[in-house]
Amino acid sequence: MVFEMSTIDISHHLLSSARRKAFAGYDPFDSLNSEVLRNTSLKKSELVRLVWIQLGKRSPVNMRSILKVPEKRNPKGVALFILGLLEDYARTGNGEYLTEAIDLGDWLLDERSNREEWRYSCWGYHFDWQARAFFVPAGKPNVITTVYVSRALRELGDVASKVRFIEAALESAYFISKFLHTETDDGDFYAYIPGENTFVHNASLWGAAWCVEAGLLLGREEIVSQALEVARYSVAHQREDGAWVYGSRHHHQFIDGFHTGYNLEALNRIGILLGSDEFKSNISKGLDFYKENFFTEDGTAKYYHNKAYPLDYHNVAQALITLLTVGGASELALCNKVIDRAISTLYLPKSHQFVYQKTRWFTNAINYTRWTQAWAYYSLAFYNRYREELSDHAKD
Repeated sequence: MVFEMSTIDISHHLLSSARRKAFAGYDPFDSLNSEVLRNTSLKKSELVRLVWIQLGKRSPVNMRSILKVPEKRNPKGVALFILGLLEDYARTGNGEYLTEAIDLGDWLLDERSNREEWRYSCWGYHFDWQARAFFVPAGKPNVITTVYVSRALRELGDVASKVRFIEAALESAYFISKFLHTETDDGDFYAYIPGENTFVHNASLWGAAWCVEAGLLLGREEIVSQALEVARYSVAHQREDGAWVYGSRHHHQFIDGFHTGYNLEALNRIGILLGSDEFKSNISKGLDFYKENFFTEDGTAKYYHNKAYPLDYHNVAQALITLLTVGGASELALCNKVIDRAISTLYLPKSHQFVYQKTRWFTNAINYTRWTQAWAYYSLAFYNRYREELSDHAKD
């Protein structure tokens, strides 16, 4: 590998930039927070909301300050920063990382979704969100945010010996199992948000992985059993070549990199937690498909299995995590190529940030905190710690 600056230096700059803004920032999907839109009757139109959010997501020109979209903390983004801080703490032993993670963890406890409505710890986004299938108001809990926050709080609680974080994290499994569990004629899954029946593999599998982990720690066999049935439903939908389409709706029939990585990481986690080989062949087949279809010869992390663009650091981040947690040390050479290529194509050394997306024709360099920089910091902190531990073991 030939880096102009080390991945440790880049990680440090990403963290410093996030600190200067108190871990707040813009998000690709936050356009509905616009005060301009909220002061008009157009906010009531589903079509206007969908178009408005897509314009904000796709435009390479950031109009958010003009449209009065505030920079805010996002619970999932904060969870990713906590996970990164814990990786840096494990690598360096510097207590400042842990202290900062604890402060962010307490913020997450305060940001839980309405306890009177949902009864258990759970989290959502800080913005209204209009998808084709449903509308989600700010603060309404979703499974992905809840799982990542819970994972971060559980790990933080373990490392810092803070019971309050562990209790809140484990409690979220009750929310997932009671409010998101969805039964169909041919199997069960966890919905993305309460009250909707859209089936998305990565959301359902991450819900299953977390419910297995929390269910085991809580001693709730019924939660573990339910989660296993949910995982089996997604496994049954795996294609013969090892791939998963994103979900069940007609516009979900695409196969992309980071969601495939989510699926593999979640299934692998379930197997480790249960000491089971039930999904071993599915993981192996999926990992083979992942490596063969989502990386070019020069290490570019492709967005889709059949086309590379748009280049997006989100795919790079999940590649580092998936390859090393699922594939192991034998995949480090590929990871080195992937991060080397990402730095040369997506990193802006003068501003110390990664761009949002790069297409064949233009680059969208808007600084998105949750989607890009939080993932970049966490994945690099994970990568740096993994490489250092591997080097230490080799010396032994």
